[in-house]
Amino acid sequence: MSYTDFDDTPTNLAKPKTSATLTLRVIKSFEFRTERHLVLHDVNLVTTTVGQLKEMARQAIQTQPGWKPYRNATFDTLKLYTQAHGAKTTNLIINLDHDDWILDDDSKTLEACGFENETEVSLFSRQLYEAFKLNPETKW
Repeated sequence: MSYTDFDDTPTNLAKPKTSATLTLRVIKSFEFRTERHLVLHDVNLVTTTVGQLKEMARQAIQTQPGWKPYRNATFDTLKLYTQAHGAKTTNLIINLDHDDWILDDDSKTLEACGFENETEVSLFSRQLYEAFKLNPETKW
């Protein structure tokens, strides 16, 4: 096998926008860094809205095994964490800068928000996020 046998297409372009893989960082507690990753496959970025993505995540949390500790938590906000091959924040739980990356418009499509294959977003309670921003101290 030679080097030319490998596909060097970047992962964010490897799949069509109608069948993307997204990773959601479901954050239960900012202070204790309690979070879990939810991977969603075959998401249509062209037609799926921000509101629909939140509902897909909530449904997965309620029905998939292993999510019991998260079922009573509030998850009402999405914020872009990073895109494939992009820089990541030094904060291990969420990027506290770039509040313009918060996805407030539930009717906007994911494609219009700049989503690509392998985009990573945080799902969390806006109330807990705002409180953590005022005092970003971890407790473990």
